[in-house]
Amino acid sequence: MPGSNCAAADKVKPAASPAADKPAEIAGNISYHAQYSPHFSPLAFGPEEAFYATAESVRDHLIERWNDTYVHFHKTDPKQTYYLSMEYLQGRALTNAVGNLGITGAYAEAVKKFGYELEALVGQEKDAALGNGGLGRLASCFLDSMATLNLPAWGYGLRYRYGLFKQRITKEGQEEIAEDWLDKFSPWEIPRHDVVFPVRFFGHVEILPDGSRKWVGGEVLKALAYDVPIPGYKTKNAISLRLWEAKATAEDFNLFQFNDGQYESSAQLHARAEQICAVLYPGDATEEGKLLRLKQQFFLCSASLQDMIARFKERKADRVSGKWSEFPSKVAVQLNDTHPTLAIPELMRLLMDEEGLGWDEAWDITYRTVSYTNHTVLPEALEKWSQIVMRKLLPRHMEIIEEIDKRFREMVISKHKEMEGKIDSMKVLDGSNPQKPVVRMANLCVVSSHTVNGVAELHSNILKQELFADYVSIWPNKFQNKTNGITPRRWLKFCNPELSEIITKWIKTDQWTSDLDLLTGLRKFADDEKLHAEWAAAKLACKKRLAKHVLDATGVTIDPTSLFDIQIKRIHEYKRQLLNILGAVYRYKKLKEMSAEEKQKVTPRTVMIGGKAFATYTNAKRIVKLVNDVGAVVNNDPEVNKYLKVVFIPNYNVSVAEVLIPGSELSQHISTAGMEASGTIAGLRKDRENGLFKPDPRFEEAKQLIRSGAFGSYNYEPLLDSLEGNSGFGRGDYFLVGYDFPGYIDAQDRVDAAYKDKKKWIKMSILNTAGSGKFSSDRTIAQYAKEIWDIKPSPVA
Repeated sequence: MPGSNCAAADKVKPAASPAADKPAEIAGNISYHAQYSPHFSPLAFGPEEAFYATAESVRDHLIERWNDTYVHFHKTDPKQTYYLSMEYLQGRALTNAVGNLGITGAYAEAVKKFGYELEALVGQEKDAALGNGGLGRLASCFLDSMATLNLPAWGYGLRYRYGLFKQRITKEGQEEIAEDWLDKFSPWEIPRHDVVFPVRFFGHVEILPDGSRKWVGGEVLKALAYDVPIPGYKTKNAISLRLWEAKATAEDFNLFQFNDGQYESSAQLHARAEQICAVLYPGDATEEGKLLRLKQQFFLCSASLQDMIARFKERKADRVSGKWSEFPSKVAVQLNDTHPTLAIPELMRLLMDEEGLGWDEAWDITYRTVSYTNHTVLPEALEKWSQIVMRKLLPRHMEIIEEIDKRFREMVISKHKEMEGKIDSMKVLDGSNPQKPVVRMANLCVVSSHTVNGVAELHSNILKQELFADYVSIWPNKFQNKTNGITPRRWLKFCNPELSEIITKWIKTDQWTSDLDLLTGLRKFADDEKLHAEWAAAKLACKKRLAKHVLDATGVTIDPTSLFDIQIKRIHEYKRQLLNILGAVYRYKKLKEMSAEEKQKVTPRTVMIGGKAFATYTNAKRIVKLVNDVGAVVNNDPEVNKYLKVVFIPNYNVSVAEVLIPGSELSQHISTAGMEASGTIAGLRKDRENGLFKPDPRFEEAKQLIRSGAFGSYNYEPLLDSLEGNSGFGRGDYFLVGYDFPGYIDAQDRVDAAYKDKKKWIKMSILNTAGSGKFSSDRTIAQYAKEIWDIKPSPVA
């Protein structure tokens, strides 16, 4: 192995050892993969080559556990949950995998034999670009918890070639370029060439002589499964995230056309197959974009349900009765938001048209199998699909949806006469605009699912009292709350090792990693000066790590002793990064007006904002541009840059979050009330329409400073206009930035004062950590398992 680190590598004898857990054996297995599972020429063993060989060595462990888990579930035949999501924000897998397997130390020692630090190899891994924001990260946390709790459960998603996009910041603002996570290959995925299902689009419905219906014609693609093993923490179970890739067959390639020079025409179906899994959330401003999005959603649902049914039939022969009525006692399908709604009519179609069941039996099975999680009350997220597009792409499913809607309306009239006047808002098919009749996907989910849940208590109450209030009158027991959580492995133990070691030391156990309620043990030490000192040192280490990332990513030097104020999430007007940056603008203006003596009393602050704006969301992209323009001025102003810096963190993803979150001291969650898991504020907008809003002078000052050209010549008039006026599209401050600005500024003043009292601040941080146990995804998933899915742990012995 001539080249980088080759001398060290040559000393390690290759030896296949898939279950190795001692450094010397692990090193031998890494060397084996470098030589006998090669992906590069044998002339170098640089960091990239070392990463892939190391990852494949870890994958050996995962495959062994995955196989054992799969066989165990097959033999014991428990009820299983299948989680359908368009997004999974997995993040890097190497640290998580060796951590969950309990072999981090052994791998760190093993890679040293090749002259590498484990952290350096981790840095070679690209984030899997399978998600966008909180929805996808939640799904990934849930998979981690399912595996850790030994639950028989699997995730289903799409294998996006380019994912969302990679964000680059230029003088013009955000620029989108294709993600390159699969430019080489992913060492974690396992193609399952024996797991392939046909997925049809377009075509027509035939009525057969016996009166049954069959969907035929159109175009048929193949869904090929790729499995990503998900190991549980300190358990032998490893479950799977199954990702589907769309493919066309050799028969779909027209050799005659190709040889005739018609190269593009000869491979049209291959090109259309590639489009389906090319990009997460393709732009839907065009009819073609809408059609592609709907294709993606159906492709996920159809392939996944065919897989579930194949598994059920595979094990059906071993059961005493083997009846289809048993399906809901063996299969639970969870829809993660409305994107997988087509699972409902697709399951009905498969049961009726492919398996020969009648409507009533198929409906009973579907209703008892499917449950739905609602994540937001934002109208744009409550999908509505054109009936015309749906009928064109999925003619049989449109028939089934029409029948579901018809039977639902008949049920309301016959059994709930008092609700008859509400039918128009409750029905699935909305034809109120004859030119644009739509299918309301959220309504279809509610009507067809046995359980509907929100993701925080306040949010679930909004669903029951407002968004779905009429359905509650019919099905009072259908609606539940499942407060979201995150996995404490990735988001504390692995990404913040300094703090994790302190917690373990003070509460005298590391069991908190899988029982987060044990963190309450910190409360009795909240005033201990020794703990305070250790806590502060751990935070400073995280802040220094973050400062290095900021310097590397942006070229901006930030002070680790300043208050690190961070807002990281998808850029959206309702999430109100605009409120944040207007607050920073106002702070900058006040600093410029202060004397040198007054500045000495200021709490130095570094404001960091990160997130991606959707490519066609103009106002969100203006916000990104504004943050960068403000930063360019503030950070280079010698009069104030000791007291304030403003940084936009480019290309925010899971790996960046793993540096930002441990370094954060003030985490901003300032979304407009009523848009997420928070209160409701309909009356304020009515006041605005009636001209009753009187803006705070500080709000006007911040806007005026931007208009003055202080932050460059870019025209921010359309963005500022959206905050003004009493009503109208793109005006009237729909997201209530102006209403909340004075309260926001006052709250930031209280933050400044609190941060000056270091003892109080650290005590608050300790108590905050001690009280965070509820927000473990282990707790969330345990509740789903018991209260919605009715599944039980099934640990591999």
